[in-house]
Amino acid sequence: MPLLPVLDSAIHYRESGDPNGLPFVFLHGNPTSSHLWRDVLPRVAAPGRRLLAPDLIGMGASGKPDLAYSFDDHARYLDAWFDALGVDEAVLVGHDWGGALAFDRAARLPERVRGLAFAETIVKPLVGDEFPVAGRELFEQLRMPGVGEEMVLEKSLFIEGVQGTLATPLDPADLDVYRRPFPTPESRRPILAWTRMMPLDGEPADVVARVERYDRWLATSPEVPKLLVAFEPGPGAMTDAGAVAWCEANIAGLEVSRHGVAGHHCPEDRPEEMAAAINAWARRNSL
Repeated sequence: MPLLPVLDSAIHYRESGDPNGLPFVFLHGNPTSSHLWRDVLPRVAAPGRRLLAPDLIGMGASGKPDLAYSFDDHARYLDAWFDALGVDEAVLVGHDWGGALAFDRAARLPERVRGLAFAETIVKPLVGDEFPVAGRELFEQLRMPGVGEEMVLEKSLFIEGVQGTLATPLDPADLDVYRRPFPTPESRRPILAWTRMMPLDGEPADVVARVERYDRWLATSPEVPKLLVAFEPGPGAMTDAGAVAWCEANIAGLEVSRHGVAGHHCPEDRPEEMAAAINAWARRNSL
């Protein structure tokens, strides 16, 4: 799997399919990597498709430059990776923060996005009781100076807690793949940075502004086909019936594909169904 020089570092990525085909780019979130898509990619392979799945900067086998690992940092490195590969138009598929990055790129560069598919991602800023109580308490703790560092850097809460976000336990060998890039507290800084970006009650302001911007685009771009792959909420899931209803009311050109129970990391729990939903949607929209 290639490692491509990007800006002052390098991004590792998976590639398969037709090198001259329409790129389908799969973006992971926190604290995973392109490994998240290993059981989805073979199932969406089809003539005329180029399949790409990068590891976000600081994650997986990509480089770990000295950054704040802000949302803007991730978007800059991702943009540079697209440009270095010469990928112009693409279908974007995103999970967790990978979905937010896909939305953000589409809002900034709409002429370069042919379609958007997403699951378990950040579709809007959250206020009040829109975030489950347990989740809100966790993310508020993660923002506390010293407390977040202890939880994520020292105790590796997010990596060791992946099993708790799945309806089906992860094979230990796969959990080791997610552990491998983060052997030390310093190496886990990108994970902590992501946890502190959850847009809650207007903070952090820069992330809220980006989410609001891409929400405006999502509401006014019916010409770009969009797919929400929705599951019955399992462990750690973010997308409940209320979130699905909000998407249906506020995202133009949206189709919703509903499935059985899955945890937050649904590409791990239900790769066959996720791939089937993407394939059917792509066929309907000539992608």
